[in-house]
Amino acid sequence: MSTQRQPTRPASAPLHVPVLLGRCVDLLGPGVDAAVGETPIIIDATLGLGGHSEALLERFPTLRVIGIDRDPHALALTRARLERFGERFVAHHAVYDEIPEVLAGAGVDQINGVLFDLGVSSMQLDRRDRGFAYAEDAPLDMRMNDEEGLTAADVLNTYTAADIARILREYGEERFAKQIARAVVQARADEPFTRSGRLVELLYATIPAPARRTGGHPAKRTFQALRIEVNDELGVLRRAIPAALDAVGVGGRVVVMSYQSLEDRIVKHEFVRRSADRAPVDLPLVPVDLRPEFRLIKRGAEKASPQEIEENPRAASVRLRAVERIGQGATKRGAA
Repeated sequence: MSTQRQPTRPASAPLHVPVLLGRCVDLLGPGVDAAVGETPIIIDATLGLGGHSEALLERFPTLRVIGIDRDPHALALTRARLERFGERFVAHHAVYDEIPEVLAGAGVDQINGVLFDLGVSSMQLDRRDRGFAYAEDAPLDMRMNDEEGLTAADVLNTYTAADIARILREYGEERFAKQIARAVVQARADEPFTRSGRLVELLYATIPAPARRTGGHPAKRTFQALRIEVNDELGVLRRAIPAALDAVGVGGRVVVMSYQSLEDRIVKHEFVRRSADRAPVDLPLVPVDLRPEFRLIKRGAEKASPQEIEENPRAASVRLRAVERIGQGATKRGAA
């Protein structure tokens, strides 16, 4: 059995409270315990500042954690933070849909768990120069890896009005997508967008006053949509969830925390699909390759308690889902 020690925090650790920390560790624990006679391995696919990885390494003394993050700044901080665990922790600069490549490079065939904490990290929100937060004027960047790719400013300054409207509508569920897109194209003709403050002013001027008084900050949906577009977040997630499910062995678990409905729908769809019995209802004997590969740990999404939300406001919108592998299923899962 795994040693049940409570996580401790070194004085040098960043002041960041991970969402649903204890619940995530508890959910991944049975996967660690299932690794009888071998070293258990868990992937923290969205490493961030390493709070969940730190708690897992402290709780399970034999565990190895492979951390993945596309943000080189976060990786540098977290490598230093978790250096005390030695070879039990290794970090990779990668996007989390590259789980197969990371495991192949490490010479690992199967693992015992995967954790996803989706969305923008607290460190990225706190860094003004990254442009993720609409509350402060900053460069319109929004890249999780600020060393490559289009910025939010590039999107606003080069996309057609139709494409901007599509992004705002699909990724931000913004009712006034067409009006905002037209306003952006008109404004950039005078001067290209470079900073978030100007975009926020445009949104205040474009979204009708009654709509601005409901549903939170009027820039929330537009900033979310731009961030998703810049980082291809939904495309990456659609590739990453199947890759994570394929990577875990029997008894292993995949735990996902999402913070908006678009992400949660993708996770829910794949979890339900891979947990379904695919045999005809009248078949007396179900072949192995038609049996469910996974079971849902709990039907529906879990949410944070009122107490946790009070202590950590970021937990207010979290939706947690988890599955456990119960069988190998078909030898190749691409065509299911």
